[in-house]
Amino acid sequence: MSAGGQNNYKLDLRAIKFTLYEHLNVQQVFEHERFSHLSREECDAILDQCVRYATEVTGPLNSSADRVGCRLENGQTFTPPGFKEAWKTLFELGFMAFPIAQDAGGFGGPMTIQSVLQEIRSGANTAFSMYSGLTHGASDVIASFGTEKQKTRYLSAMIEGRFSGTMCLSEPHAGSDVGASRTKATRLDGNLFKITGTKCWISAGDHDMCENVVHLVLARIEGAPSGTKGLSLFIVPKVWVNDDGSLGEPNDVITGAIEHKLGIRASATAVLNFGENDGCRGYLLGGEENVGIRQMFRLMNGARIAVGVQGIGVASTAYLNALSYAQERQQGSAAKNFKDPNAPRVKIIEHSDVRRMLLEMKSKVEGMRTLALKLSLHYDLAEALAGKDDAKAKYHLGQVDLLTPIVKAYCSDQAFRITELAIQTYGGAGYVEDHPVEQYCRDAKIFSIYEGTNHIQALDLVSRKLTSHGGENFKNFLQEIKTFVADHSSQPGLGDEVRALGEATEALERGAATLMDFFMSSKIDQVTLVANLFLETMAEVTIAHLLLDAAVIAKSKRDTDGDDPDEVSPEDFAFYAGKVSAAKFFVNFVMPGVHSKVGAIGAGDRSAIDIPDGGF
Repeated sequence: MSAGGQNNYKLDLRAIKFTLYEHLNVQQVFEHERFSHLSREECDAILDQCVRYATEVTGPLNSSADRVGCRLENGQTFTPPGFKEAWKTLFELGFMAFPIAQDAGGFGGPMTIQSVLQEIRSGANTAFSMYSGLTHGASDVIASFGTEKQKTRYLSAMIEGRFSGTMCLSEPHAGSDVGASRTKATRLDGNLFKITGTKCWISAGDHDMCENVVHLVLARIEGAPSGTKGLSLFIVPKVWVNDDGSLGEPNDVITGAIEHKLGIRASATAVLNFGENDGCRGYLLGGEENVGIRQMFRLMNGARIAVGVQGIGVASTAYLNALSYAQERQQGSAAKNFKDPNAPRVKIIEHSDVRRMLLEMKSKVEGMRTLALKLSLHYDLAEALAGKDDAKAKYHLGQVDLLTPIVKAYCSDQAFRITELAIQTYGGAGYVEDHPVEQYCRDAKIFSIYEGTNHIQALDLVSRKLTSHGGENFKNFLQEIKTFVADHSSQPGLGDEVRALGEATEALERGAATLMDFFMSSKIDQVTLVANLFLETMAEVTIAHLLLDAAVIAKSKRDTDGDDPDEVSPEDFAFYAGKVSAAKFFVNFVMPGVHSKVGAIGAGDRSAIDIPDGGF
């Protein structure tokens, strides 16, 4: 075990494998040629190995690294003790290579399994997982758009962990407004450019765990159009890489500062100055000008899904820690004995309100995980069917596009709320550093901000994704839920909840129609006002559907061939019963908010828009 302290990371691998194999039938991807080189058994072995890595290596570093943080000395950023060794082990175990395409030197593993690997590593140590996450994203972009020379020069070193990677979009004056970028590129020779400018909020922007950091930098070539259409993407290494792959001189990439943050303190968030001494060089990615945003969005879309998965990982361990505490902590008497001062003290899990909080956390965590894995499965099937059944591939890719902003926004927002609820479950003990949930809450807050704020995700959903392909993707999404409702509205023990899902789906449709009316009436400010409400509405309908779908499967397994619980083990009976309870709770305690949100959207209230500036 690495030095660093107690491992507080908790996960429920049984729940994860239920979602993968019993609910979503992810093993179907191995039947396709695209993934036929792998099997469920091999992927399970990788998952088990990742669990050991998270619990024995990075998990024990999480708390101590948060307290130590990163430090900048003489232009070099230093990570907390244990990170270098954990980085080396990460790449020796092959986790970095797992999702990379085989022709780029990786294993070509499916996104569904990769999403679980990301959840486990993020839940164990979010800050540490940032470094490899950015490296994966940057290497994927180079593999997708780079010239053969660029791939040869950088990819193998990144997959082996000798180089890491970043994405450099934000600038001090231009965060979400990427098109306002002032970083400049001046051609020196062919695809070689001089780079000058400053980038900020650069996650994993500098560190001491490997030989080099490869920055993907958005910059504007002199004379290029304004806005995002004039941006190009450049490969800018911290240390210049020679033609033979050896390291040359420093490349005039200066770390101006690292941020001191609320959370993920062991992730170096850097201010980077490019060309401070007029000596920074970079290669135009792929040799194509003014397509930087399109290229970067491959990384951004993957990163947005990954942020949602980060949220799930942190929310899951927060819930499981709160559950463990509630099963051990004694406080107060049972409700039926509340007037008896001499009644025995009970474990707090016996109190109704604690059970409510725990079941809210459980239902949301498991629903969000299913949502992220459903998206990932759509992606894998789109890849597997491309060129073989293009109509089905198009359908699956359309669902990926539609669900991406929901996974990013809802899972990241709820991660913060779930960690806060975990603190509430602990009471005062959760507010202090003796227990891990206060760090989980601090770490989770950034998820709703970076990789495109959640309001940007909501705008993307309502302004582009709903109407994409003539609204076909949204219609397909709705039809899947309607078919489920029609098939299961008389389901014993779940029929009321399934019918409630049908009513919530109708409300979602009304909300979408109202948004279209706002667009047609040129009330764009009204659309932006209620976009977040609509995203939450769609997310909660989606998760209610997925939880109920899982509950139907779990109920059939719990009640195998009848109502005799002896046909399954007591542990399995309780596990499957928990799936049913989670679905019923979410539908009856969370999903009713769908109707109030749709009501608010339809009411057309403009008080937030019309209030005068002096009225705030």
